[in-house]
Amino acid sequence: MKKIFVFAILISSLLTAFSQEVPTSSQVGALKLPDTIAQVVAPFEMPKLVKPEFPDRTINIESVGAQQNKLCTNIIQKEINRLSSKGGGTVVVPAGQWLTGRLILKSNVNLHLEKDAELHFSGDIKDCLPVVFTRNEGIELYSLGAFIYANGAINIALTGQGKLVGPSRDCEIFKKQMEGVVIEKYISTPVEKRIFDGKDGKPVFLPMFFAPMNCKNVLVEGVTFEKTLFWNVVPQYCENVIIRGITVNSVGIFRSDGIDIDSSKNILIEYCTLDCGDDCFTLKSGRCEDGLRVNKPSENIIIRYCLAKRGGGSVTCGSETAGMIRNMYVHDCVFDGTKNGILFKTRRNRGGGGENLYYERIRLNIPGPAIKWDMLGSREYVGELADRLPVRSITPLTPSYKNIFMKDIIIENCDKFIRAIGIPETKISNVVIENCNVSSKALVEISDVDGFVVKNTQIKTKNSAMNIAGANNIIWDNVKITTKD
Repeated sequence: MKKIFVFAILISSLLTAFSQEVPTSSQVGALKLPDTIAQVVAPFEMPKLVKPEFPDRTINIESVGAQQNKLCTNIIQKEINRLSSKGGGTVVVPAGQWLTGRLILKSNVNLHLEKDAELHFSGDIKDCLPVVFTRNEGIELYSLGAFIYANGAINIALTGQGKLVGPSRDCEIFKKQMEGVVIEKYISTPVEKRIFDGKDGKPVFLPMFFAPMNCKNVLVEGVTFEKTLFWNVVPQYCENVIIRGITVNSVGIFRSDGIDIDSSKNILIEYCTLDCGDDCFTLKSGRCEDGLRVNKPSENIIIRYCLAKRGGGSVTCGSETAGMIRNMYVHDCVFDGTKNGILFKTRRNRGGGGENLYYERIRLNIPGPAIKWDMLGSREYVGELADRLPVRSITPLTPSYKNIFMKDIIIENCDKFIRAIGIPETKISNVVIENCNVSSKALVEISDVDGFVVKNTQIKTKNSAMNIAGANNIIWDNVKITTKD
């Protein structure tokens, strides 16, 4: 069927009412965490998630010899191992400042930080060795992993009202980090030879804060993460994960994402407050050929009643998308101060993409674009693939975004309502945005989309210009545009 370009603006003073009230910042986030998990209702089939339970065995690290401000890695790890071997229990970190190296959670163990407990992590490489299997920015390798790590564990938790505090940025780990190399360089090397341990002049990849791998039934609840060196909470290849009531403070730290869901499924994120130096809530699924080889999607993800403050993006899909990101539902959230709002990223060499993504009852107040697709990137990282033209042949590495639905959105302030930069060979397709109330400096910039509907929307803007290229089937239905000074 021949594609028809449709572009219509129907001015109406009647705006369809929101089906439910859009929350404010005082109604969401960690301070509003309820005791129980409410029923999950999603536009796709979603399994019921329940918190893991642990046997009634409790060990306080102080009672077994841990001393404040002295390295107590071996003591804590010994108790984690011992409890796991007995069938599980809870390792308690009491009030005070405790110093540790990397810890590895084991099956059926809850690491619990009491109120006023601070677990400080060493910045020395030796305290995070030996290297472990991990994934860094979508590429599998062996390095430091995470300050709290797990692999293949079942029923694990990190809970409490305490804090986890990263080392200072003048530490050995930070000084010896891998820099200046695009990580795709290592794809041609077998995974077992991608070893970065800081020895013999080798660099290390920065450790994440909490990054379980290949785990089932994971709970992160109540704790605060501060001063990370890299990404904060990162389930990788995990299943059945609940993240609720956590706080992340990492403003001013480069690449300090808040929560990254990486090739994991059946995820509930609720009542979290993130204030980050990079993207706040992020969905990833592997990079380039390495991600296609692994081929694990991030899917069945609920993000609700959360607050994003500063950061690169509020909710970001990508840019590592090889295994696909699908079946995500973000609702009843407030994004107040991030550079970008709802953000979709990928690149021509990343593969996969995203589909079946839903956003409902969102409030945004941000300096940048409210809704943004960035699918080309920059020449700095992907060379000529960042050039829109010429149109390339479609390959297994050509990503796409499709089937994206947004409803009941209040945008109190933004630089641009929509900036959608697609890929000409796989255009952004089947997007429906409805019931929006928008205050924006500029209106839209759209290229390479096919099927893009905005309806029942009221927009106040300083600049009503619309920049459109390579687009088909754009429909604006019942949209009122008012130019403001």
